[in-house]
Amino acid sequence: MSDYDAIIIGGGHNGLVTAVTLAKAGHSVLVLEQRDVLGGAAATEEVFPGGKVNTGAVDASLFHDEIVRDLFLKMAGLEFIENPAALFAPQPDGRALTLWTDEQKTVADIARFSPRDAQKYPAFVQQVNGMTAVLRSMMLTPPPDLAALGVNDLAAWGKVGLQTKRMGSKEMMDFMRVLPMPVSEYLDEWFESDAVQGAIGAAGVTGSHLGARGGGSTLMMLYQYSGGFPRARFVRGGMGQLAAALATMARQKGAEIRTGTAVSRIQLNDDGQAVGVLLADGTEIRARVIISNADPRRTFFQLVGPQNLEPRFMRQVRNIIYRGSTARLNLLLNGLPQFNGQTSQEQFTGLIRIAPGLAYVEKAYDAGKYGRVSPNPILTANIPTLLDPTLAPAGQHLMHITMQYAPYTLHESNWQDKRNWLGDHIITTLSHYAPNLQSLISNLQILTPLDLEQQVGLTEGSIMHGQMGLDQLLVMRPVPGWSQYRTPIDNLYLCGAGTHPGGGVTGTPGYNAAREVLRALR
Repeated sequence: MSDYDAIIIGGGHNGLVTAVTLAKAGHSVLVLEQRDVLGGAAATEEVFPGGKVNTGAVDASLFHDEIVRDLFLKMAGLEFIENPAALFAPQPDGRALTLWTDEQKTVADIARFSPRDAQKYPAFVQQVNGMTAVLRSMMLTPPPDLAALGVNDLAAWGKVGLQTKRMGSKEMMDFMRVLPMPVSEYLDEWFESDAVQGAIGAAGVTGSHLGARGGGSTLMMLYQYSGGFPRARFVRGGMGQLAAALATMARQKGAEIRTGTAVSRIQLNDDGQAVGVLLADGTEIRARVIISNADPRRTFFQLVGPQNLEPRFMRQVRNIIYRGSTARLNLLLNGLPQFNGQTSQEQFTGLIRIAPGLAYVEKAYDAGKYGRVSPNPILTANIPTLLDPTLAPAGQHLMHITMQYAPYTLHESNWQDKRNWLGDHIITTLSHYAPNLQSLISNLQILTPLDLEQQVGLTEGSIMHGQMGLDQLLVMRPVPGWSQYRTPIDNLYLCGAGTHPGGGVTGTPGYNAAREVLRALR
């Protein structure tokens, strides 16, 4: 007899979405999280005394509003902060470009760089948001089983096809044309200003081991803007409050959540079916289904064991490309930095991006692909305490800085030796745009790709649970033939970012997986 209907391994946001969805349907659910804090790569932790630091993701604009409504997360205390500026992009020449949520303000700002670009910007926004609306519907639609297309597959993807067709013939053709394009080529069709291209297009390489001239980087840019362009959205109380709201609702629906509880193995019976888990302390817990929020490699190589799977499948899992290239620096500041080109604090209430052109992005990638840290990296930062001062002690501010490219595998060094150098390198780079930054730093935390692997469980430091190239999306994610959250092990499912649609704080892998599990638990 099973102790629970479902055991979920990992208390990241996708695992918690799965837990709420299953518990809401009346099933007994146990969530097991190895760390003492929930949220995984979207957690908030007290790294500094009195400082609530977002140690992973900072922007919640991708999290699906449908999931917020369906799981009643606002009733559980989830509150979003909408901000007047989406993106602030200081430039090497001392100017700065701001993308506001107010389109006319953005047009006026772009006109200082290029009147031609300012004129084209509204049409660009319309096209991007038309395309991302289709992508957004795809994200909540599990990939079809190409080996056995059923009525449900055809009905679900028929709705996506109908939405695509409603775009209009020209718009539909443009959509299909631009998805595989390099973001540099796509933005060349729209804008001439390096500042505009860099500010918008750097999103196309987020979390990936691609440059701006890499095929499919336009798709990644659109994916990153699938919450609406231009937009940045933060969670009041820190990103970890999303996990807290999910945990609150899961518990209200009867789910049990244990932190500080590591799973050492997924237990199989003599028929090769998943029947439970073995904890690190030797405790065995049984369930009708096991759902892993860990990435595919960690799930199958560490928790299941290659000896329990067919060699062909294990080769496919082994061949998943991770190649993390992201590092993180969190700063506690004694005041606000003053940026070049800044005229008001409102300008950096959203994200702050150092990417003055797509040639800059490509050169940063050139270093990373050869196993070197980019000498002029892409930086994306935010200062959450501007809109939520409760996150830091009175009079102080937090600054989160995400850096690319910092390859997981260094060519001539290692991350133990390069850790402090990396922090200095990020600070020096940002100080070219915010000259008083160095003097404000009270404390700091450096997270290398190795730290992201060892502390958060991200294989090779990949924040997306695997690269999101065209070869690792839709029916190819995580591997061909197993894109519908099921696995070759009966009763074992995946619900993490290594499944469709991929990484980012969307909640959709967990939501889709839960609906698949519900069919099995009927």
